[in-house]
This record gives sequence, C-alpha cells and structure tokens, in this order.
Amino acid sequence: MPLKRKVKDRMIPIKNYSTIAPDATLREAALSLRTSYCELETGMCTEAGPRTVMVVDDNGKLLGILDFNNFLVTLIPEIAGGLSAKLAALGVSIAFAQADAASLDEARQGFKARVIKNAETKVRDIMMKIRGTIDADESLMEGLKTMFRNKISVMPVYENNKLVGVIRDTDFFLAVTDILEE
Repeated sequence: MPLKRKVKDRMIPIKNYSTIAPDATLREAALSLRTSYCELETGMCTEAGPRTVMVVDDNGKLLGILDFNNFLVTLIPEIAGGLSAKLAALGVSIAFAQADAASLDEARQGFKARVIKNAETKVRDIMMKIRGTIDADESLMEGLKTMFRNKISVMPVYENNKLVGVIRDTDFFLAVTDILEE
C-alpha cells in the first residue's frame, strides 16, 4: 500500500533542493529557486519543481522557508493591496502624496528598477517560520496528516535530528495516485 511507505521513500533529498543562507539577498534566493524549479524536467520549468527555498545556516540547521508568495510580495509590494503598500512601493509616503510632491525620483522609478531594488532584501527578514516537520521513518499517512493539520504544502524531513529532505503536497498526491494505477 503506497501510503504505508515511509516519508524517506518519497521525499526530495536536501542535496537536490534549493537552500540559501539567511544573509543572502532575495535576488540570490530567487535565482537559486528558479534553477532548481527548472532543472527537474530536462531544463523546462514545470510545476513539479520545488516551489520553496529552505533557509539554512552554515551548520545545515533549518531556520525558515521562502515560498513564491514571500518573493512576490517583497519584490512587488503593491500586489499585497492597500494604498500604503502601493505608495511605499513607489517610494512615496501618504503625507508626501497628499502634499502633491510627485517629483520624487523614487516615485518615478519604473517597475523593473523597483523589483531590482527590493531584491536586495535579506532572506532572514522575510522567511517564514517552520510550522511542521517529520521524521524520515514516519509513514506517508502520518506525513499527510501532519501536513494537513499544520495547513502547509511543504515539510522538512529529519533523520537523527539532521535535515535530510523535503516532502511536498505533490509528493503525497503522487503516492495516492499510485493506488489508482495499481
């Protein structure tokens, strides 16, 4: 039965997953994720690729996770909504906007320049906390329960207190579809 198999049978080994240091910039993290996201299917970018970056220190200790949402909201803050966020993305305060001082240089920056500027944000400043982990020897069913209980789509996998891999909701989905193929 596929769901009685172990998490380690379906996880992506950490050596095959995108990792980044907490002091790295968002630019470095984004390019690292893009590389791992696109390598899985002979260089093509597919949804099967990793959709997160694990933030690890020099000793391999997991500190946090970055997902697509972290990237997009930081690189393009105006998508998060609200007038304040939109004005801040343009480098304009509400008081400044009310004073009609639209000649501010940053307000005239183009979209590309703002994204490049925001890409200098440090990973440690925007990474998400870890909301669930699992042992490599746990069953896939236990992993699936843990993932749903914590409302997450990716989960770090440990063996003897060492980060060894990552398991994603897509990996559980594929385990379930194995049942349909049998």
